Amino acid sequence: MERARLILKPKEDLRLRSGHPWVYDNEISRVEGEAAGGAEVEVLDARRQLVGLAFYNPASKIRARLYSRALRAADEAFFAERLGKALEWRRRFFDPERQSLRLAFGEADGLPGLVLDSFVGEAGAGGPRGRWLSAQFLSLGVDARKAAIMKALAGLFPADGVVERSDAPVRAFEGLKPAVGAIAGTVPPSVWIEENGLSFAVDLVGGQKTGWFLDQRSNRAAAARFARGRRVLDAFCNQGGFGLACAAAGAAEVLGVDSSAEALAAAAANAERNGLAGKLRLEEGNAFDFLRALERERERFGLVVLDPPAFAKNRASVESARRGYKDLNLRALKLLEPGGILVTCSCSHWFGPELFGPMLEEAAHDAGRRLRTIEERAQDLDHPIVSGYPESRYLKCFIVEAD
Repeated sequence: MERARLILKPKEDLRLRSGHPWVYDNEISRVEGEAAGGAEVEVLDARRQLVGLAFYNPASKIRARLYSRALRAADEAFFAERLGKALEWRRRFFDPERQSLRLAFGEADGLPGLVLDSFVGEAGAGGPRGRWLSAQFLSLGVDARKAAIMKALAGLFPADGVVERSDAPVRAFEGLKPAVGAIAGTVPPSVWIEENGLSFAVDLVGGQKTGWFLDQRSNRAAAARFARGRRVLDAFCNQGGFGLACAAAGAAEVLGVDSSAEALAAAAANAERNGLAGKLRLEEGNAFDFLRALERERERFGLVVLDPPAFAKNRASVESARRGYKDLNLRALKLLEPGGILVTCSCSHWFGPELFGPMLEEAAHDAGRRLRTIEERAQDLDHPIVSGYPESRYLKCFIVEAD
């Protein structure tokens, strides 16, 4: 089958040859041949040298997503090979038969637009153990090859059921509609997984994103190391991941705050399941307003955790995000007792470490606090960070001590 060719403008191949997988619409000089949406296309530089093969989408500003640097078809064998390499990486650090983890992380695993999370646990409280997968097909290229991907996955990593959670906003930019529901086997209403010695209920169909934020696994454990004997504030607590890890580690008490009543109900159920209900107090409200109210009441905490949603959704929102992050961290620092610990996160790749660090220093200056950095962390190893693709390093987690 003859493929269409995308001919790049001069020097537009340099970023791609350094490892970035996206070709933007304004980087293309011309298209030779007929290229349908989702088709494989050859990407050539201005001298007509091969850069790689890509999935084409004429409806997206990301006009092509590179999936291979060599000529090869994106068929079932290709996906089996890439998924196998992704699984091999995870096996170096995790036990996929026992642990819930991210099995495929899109472009960082050479699978542009494909996200797969594996959840291992009980089907409901006390139900049979099994493994269920949550899949996101976020680009036109992988959406068009869903059948091949599912076949490759079944042969490599069989599961009791697979649910599609292709409801992320990015699909709209690809010209795709949301798609949610079971696409293989059976999917229970909830799965009780284990993380850092605790149990958490995951709603595979209705939960946020794929059901659970696996990327914060190691950061929750890192934060809990500083919790013993301290009063802990967990802002944007969601289903209680950070707060319950701190409670289990010996926190004197934990206050969790979130604007979602559903998330708080899930956190309460998780606390009950782990025998920690007496240590966790939950409050519904806007975290910004709640922190200001705590400051007025002269409340103090030994450990504050900030894990907000992404404030920067695109390049245009970076400055407003900086103001939001600064205000949030300023309020948190004012609530810390001397020698208190701040665990502060950002999950927006648009607001990178080069912006997050200076923002935190500004907040410390305005709060009249001096910080000692304990750790600068990122997402866990099942969300690999790869060179040439800065978007793969999206999660920042700074652990600092305030004088």
